[in-house]
Amino acid sequence: MLESVQNIFKIPELRKRILFSLAMLAVYRIGCHIPTPGIDGAALAKFFEQAQGNLLGMFDMFTGGALQRLSVFALGIMPYISSSIIFQLLTVVVPAIEKLSKEGEAGKKKIIQYTRYGTVVLSVVQGIGISIGLESMGVVMNPGWSFRIMTVLTLTAGTAFLMWLGEQMSERGIGNGISLIIFAGIVDRIPTAAVNSLKLVASGSLPLFGLIFVVLVMVAVIAGIVFVERGQRRLPIHYAKRVVGLKTYGAQTTHLPLKVNMSGVIPPIFASSIIMFPATIANFINIAWVKEAAGKMVPGNWQYDLFYVAFIVFFCYFYTAVTFNPVDVAENVKKHGGYIPGIRPGKETSDYLDRVLTKLTFAGAIYISLICVLPSLLIGLFNLKSLPFYFGGTGLLIAVGVGMDTMAQIESHLITRSYEGFMKGVRIKGRR
Repeated sequence: MLESVQNIFKIPELRKRILFSLAMLAVYRIGCHIPTPGIDGAALAKFFEQAQGNLLGMFDMFTGGALQRLSVFALGIMPYISSSIIFQLLTVVVPAIEKLSKEGEAGKKKIIQYTRYGTVVLSVVQGIGISIGLESMGVVMNPGWSFRIMTVLTLTAGTAFLMWLGEQMSERGIGNGISLIIFAGIVDRIPTAAVNSLKLVASGSLPLFGLIFVVLVMVAVIAGIVFVERGQRRLPIHYAKRVVGLKTYGAQTTHLPLKVNMSGVIPPIFASSIIMFPATIANFINIAWVKEAAGKMVPGNWQYDLFYVAFIVFFCYFYTAVTFNPVDVAENVKKHGGYIPGIRPGKETSDYLDRVLTKLTFAGAIYISLICVLPSLLIGLFNLKSLPFYFGGTGLLIAVGVGMDTMAQIESHLITRSYEGFMKGVRIKGRR
């Protein structure tokens, strides 16, 4: 492993890409500590201490504390993620966008351009909502339209800069830039949380075996995430011998890989947003029964966990249906003269793909649900409310997934230049 890490810096291009990505992440973390003018920082920090269980607390986790400090990057990259998801869903609903997505590289660039415009619009809307909400919380020094306009411009410019930063990292760095920004925001608090956990053990507030147990659970969860995320159902596809022009293509056998978790981390993000929305709105409504009802829909309550799992299962099926069309896949296989052994090409193939995908999606939904409700289960069973550490949930799911994708890209660079990769003893087809 140490030799593989040393090989990374022997390749000039790879070394340059990694250093560029690290420099851009450093710029992002510096920007997270530059506050938006006109905010009472002490009053805002006190409010966020009470907002750990609602939507604001979840968004603050993804921004690495930038929202809690209301820095210039307070909105983070979430408006861009939301805009990307919206246009991905519109691809199925709006025929014009669907046609645009099938026009190759030119259509892809056009959709990316629309996504950027959508990011700016969402940032403006969220900036207006945040500025008005801050005034109602009493943390603004000089409320009024001057503060609102300044806040909207600052937050929108910060999100636009992060969007550009992520695209530069994807183009000139290593890994997916947008994902790395989210990854940096999530893992930023882990060192602080580890130190606080050790302080709790030293003070006697947390037993040592409790900390060891949580660390072991965290390692097991990471291993489980890696195992499932790499899991695939490979459907064999045979191609008959065919003649195209003056060339004859021989019969060949390949496979169609179907991931166990086709929808990624989208379902838990959507589910959390929908369930936590009432708890966030209740902070601004002084009605007893509203606060009581919304107070039950926060992490740690069985009502929250029940709805959370239900929404995760729903969005797993919904997002998989949007991103994978069995009919189109079956038609493409048939068009190129392929077939699945024992299944007739055409409608029977699409029905078979749909059945297999339904079973895989159910398994993936159960897997995501277990990972996401694990913190609530451990807190309830072992009374670990005082432990400020990440041992499950959406954050760990995203962090492990992004880390795996980034390491896969580094592995690819090493192997193409005849260096030993990270996986010792694994034979890769085509290598000597």
